[in-house]
Amino acid sequence: MMFNKFLKFSQDKLSYCYNNSLFLQNIDKFVLLFIMLTFVGSTFMQSDSIGFFALVVIFLTLVKLFTKPGEKIDLHNFEIWLVAYFMIVIISLFGSTLFAASLKGFFKTFIYIGFYFSLVQYLKSNNKHIPWFLGAIGLCVCAESIFGFLQSFLHLEEISTWQDTSNLNPEDVISRVYGTLKPLNPNLFGGYLIAGFPILLGSCFYFTRNKQYKRAIISALASILGIYTIFQTGCRGAYLALMLIIGCTFLISAKFFWNTYKKLYITFISSVACLFFTAITFVGAIRHRFLSIFSMRNDSSNSFRFNVYHSSLEMFKDNWLLGIGVGNKNFREIYGLYMKTGFDALSAYNIYLETAVESGIFALITFLGFLITISVNAVKYILNSIDTEKIIYISISIVAIWAIMFHGLVDTIYFRPQLQFVFWTYVAIISTILKDKNA
Repeated sequence: MMFNKFLKFSQDKLSYCYNNSLFLQNIDKFVLLFIMLTFVGSTFMQSDSIGFFALVVIFLTLVKLFTKPGEKIDLHNFEIWLVAYFMIVIISLFGSTLFAASLKGFFKTFIYIGFYFSLVQYLKSNNKHIPWFLGAIGLCVCAESIFGFLQSFLHLEEISTWQDTSNLNPEDVISRVYGTLKPLNPNLFGGYLIAGFPILLGSCFYFTRNKQYKRAIISALASILGIYTIFQTGCRGAYLALMLIIGCTFLISAKFFWNTYKKLYITFISSVACLFFTAITFVGAIRHRFLSIFSMRNDSSNSFRFNVYHSSLEMFKDNWLLGIGVGNKNFREIYGLYMKTGFDALSAYNIYLETAVESGIFALITFLGFLITISVNAVKYILNSIDTEKIIYISISIVAIWAIMFHGLVDTIYFRPQLQFVFWTYVAIISTILKDKNA
């Protein structure tokens, strides 16, 4: 790989600096610090501040690559798809009629993917810290679940029009919680909880495996609290993603429990399913919110999305090759030419349609290729590996990725930094474990 040859040349020239610099020899500690600040900052800081921490991580990683002897970049097969996607985004940037607006969106994409490769480089020599990353995200999700739990009893006033209440009795209107994430929005909050919820579930298995039963019970209680808070967000996409997470968890856990505890396993699955559907059936506010998913045009939120989908498809048809350029600012500018009167939108409300509109059909193909390839690799590892601890790490990560992508069918909060940094952390964990296997 040509780039690795360039890195080796730089490392040889700067070896003296590295060998005589206390900072460079301990640079991983600073990388870890700013990674953790990125996770924690995501829960209450504005996007620019979160991005600054991630940018420092990228900068420190580049310094490490160019100075530390032996550092190099190895690409897994799904990362080749990712590189191809990034190259197409660059081409789309230079083909955009709104270059300045698109440049800002491209810079965000660069930070997200750069943060991912920085995590991969860090975990390459610090894979024992995978539990630290999952633990940090899990604790942040726990804290946000507590905030959401408290907010659910405060009967919060809506910051904006978040649900169609025209056909509901006042007692059936859910008081949607939104946590502390900026900007305050229950859909963003629901998406963030969904992104971190697999860690809470996975930690139950992790602590049970290690016979740390008190921590396993705490994790189980945190999972229940997380489910409650997700319901209280009123985010219908999060409801569907939660069902996906629970279903995938049962399928994966069957590998360990089916042969030995078949009857107990079926009983447990049935109990959880009954509990889930009981909550939807007998809690009026949640029932009405869930059933509104299937109201189609009779629900104003659904109708709004259908109008946005139609306009976005028209945008894609006219810009199918290179797209309009990445970023929500140029989306809003171009969308104004296609929207129906009174239906302004910040995004396409579907991450796949958004990707196609912004960067063209080939960007969508490479992004889907990346998702399919990483999913296949992860499932193969889960089915064939005998390392239970790493199976838990990979299972948490891939289930969370699937949940985020499933939620993305009806919303684009995926593009917010709070979800992006968590998403790419999961991808980095999978990449690290798969590379260790192939080493």
